Amino acid sequence: MPVTSDSIRIAPASGGIARIEAQFHGDAFEPHRHDTYALGLTLRGVQTFSYRGIVRYSQPGNVIVLHPDEVHDGGAATDEGLRYRMMYLPPEMLIDALGDRRAGLPFVASPVVADRAFAESLADAMQDLDGEIGDLHLHDILSRMADGLLRHADSAKGKVGGKTDSAAIRRVCDYLQAQSERQVTSGELEKISGLDRFTLARHFRASLGTSPHRYLVMRRLERARGMIGSGRSLVEIALETGFADQAHFTRHFKKTHGMTPGRWANLSNSS
Repeated sequence: MPVTSDSIRIAPASGGIARIEAQFHGDAFEPHRHDTYALGLTLRGVQTFSYRGIVRYSQPGNVIVLHPDEVHDGGAATDEGLRYRMMYLPPEMLIDALGDRRAGLPFVASPVVADRAFAESLADAMQDLDGEIGDLHLHDILSRMADGLLRHADSAKGKVGGKTDSAAIRRVCDYLQAQSERQVTSGELEKISGLDRFTLARHFRASLGTSPHRYLVMRRLERARGMIGSGRSLVEIALETGFADQAHFTRHFKKTHGMTPGRWANLSNSS
């Protein structure tokens, strides 16, 4: 059955995990990148995207694994259109689930994976897009996602020289989330983490695949995305979430989501 119209359905935020169902015809997203893992299931049609210099294709039932901060686009490969579900998993949430198996951030070289157990785990996590994920369910999801990522990870790519300070990274993440609407200085993060700014930057990227600055911008976008559709103007949303103006907000939103906030709003309203 072909996809009838373009839309995005957004699930309630659950413990930092974002989930969507989308359906599109043609090219849906321009090149962009997230600071989360993007873990998806193709449900209908053929999903195509450019990733690490290669055009990829995903058939229904395949798992898609996009590493944090990797540029990609997305769309439908056929006239039938495309329907899929995607979960955006903050890498800091995997730290406990990975336990002593962790040697850097798991990197899956092939972004299209045929793994029934992994697919079933993702389907379970995204089955109910109308409700939030409960506490017990959340920890089960994290454990199963960690297992799935490690099964397909390139261990050599994930290893990092020296041990990272996970407790310091957690403190910095919590602080950046709480202070996302304002400018945060390197001096503040040095005090919070107990690390000098250069060591912190190295540990942060090794643990989460991105920089403290980009993590802060992404938390602003996360908050702004939740406000779209509330009746407030994009100017108000931009200023309230810490962006200099609407243009600044739009540039970052498009760079992260592959479309403008106005188009995101239109697609969300049409679902």
